[in-house]
Order: sequence, then structure tokens, then C-alpha cells
Amino acid sequence: MSWVTRVSEGCGYLVVMEINSRKQHWEHVYATKSPTEVSWFQSVPATSLALLQEEGVGPEAHVMDVGGGDSVLVDHLLASGFTQVTVLDVSERALLRAQERLGRAADGVRWMCSDVLDVELEGELDCWHDRATFHFLTEDADIARYVEVAHRALRAGGRLVVGTFAETGPTACSGIPIRQYSRERLEQVFAPYFRPTRCMTTTHYTPAGKPQDFVFCCFQRS
Repeated sequence: MSWVTRVSEGCGYLVVMEINSRKQHWEHVYATKSPTEVSWFQSVPATSLALLQEEGVGPEAHVMDVGGGDSVLVDHLLASGFTQVTVLDVSERALLRAQERLGRAADGVRWMCSDVLDVELEGELDCWHDRATFHFLTEDADIARYVEVAHRALRAGGRLVVGTFAETGPTACSGIPIRQYSRERLEQVFAPYFRPTRCMTTTHYTPAGKPQDFVFCCFQRS
């Protein structure tokens, strides 16, 4: 897909690509809720940071946070010396909030506003991280497309880290039905192009104190 425009908004820059109908929902969410009002808020993304370290993803790696929105993972990566970080989200408002939070540090981040299924990157990434997007894909064709997009975006040997709702987790998020996963199901979905390296389950507590069970799996691109 071609990059249709680039606009300067505060600190850093925002690449705007063609997006689909999911955008309207998420723009509304980020327009009406503060960062600490959304269920996925984390002050420290400890599980993601630990898994990146365990997978050998160091500061020299090009990491993309898929569905990163205004997540603080990018803050922690920059603080750890990462210099090639891309944050992808369908919501322009979410990305602008993250830019405003980071201030001048946002200039060192590539910001992409796109639906993940429309992304066209060819072997640019060392690590694809997603804690926010994959479980919202409920159609088999969309799931297969996601796997293809991630495969193309990663270099040979690159790492994919996916966190999604476990079978004991929620059945919906932000008013949208999701698809739950077991470790075995995740491994099966990504099997055409990825070799599993580790999986774990964890419980995330929302700002309201409600538990949400997640399964995280790490893969290496074949």
C-alpha cells in the first residue's frame, strides 16, 4: 500500500495510510476515555519487556508495537536505548496522545496510522510485538491475512511476540467480541511461517481491579 500523506502534529511525525471501518470505533474510544480509563492500561508493560529481553531483542533491533496506541511500551524502549521503534495503530488520536506524552523524544519514533491488515512492510523488522490487536480479529480470513503481513514484515529469524486473551479471559473488549486462544491454538495459527520459542499465561488487572487472563507466545520467523 502506498503512503498517502504525512502530517506534522506536535512532536514527531505521523504517517497516515488508508484504513478501514475499525478506525471510527477506536477514534471514539480515545476521544472519550483517558489513558487510565481503558481496561488495557499498564503503567509498566512488565510481561512484554521481559519477553523481549528473553527473546534476545536488544536496543539495536527494529521493533514495531502493533496496536500500540498510547501505550507506554515505547517510552520504556526508548529509555532502554532502542533507536528503531515503530508504533502502529488505527487511531490517529491515540498516536497523537502518545506523541504529546513523549514530547521531543517522539521525533525518534516512526508513527504509522493504519489498520494492521493494510500494512505492507518487506523484511524491515526484527521484532513484531502485539498485545492489543490480534484477538480482535475473529474472521479466519483476517487472521490468515495478519499472519501473512507479519511474516512479510519480519526479517528471516525475526521475533514475533503476541499477547492475546486466554480461553479463561474476556469474551469481549471495548464492546467488541474477541477470539480467545490457548497456547496450542496460537501455535497452530502461526505454524505456517513461525516456530514457537516460548509461551506463558499471565493475569492483567484493569485499572478497576478486574482480572483478565492472557496468553503470550513468542515465535521465530522461519
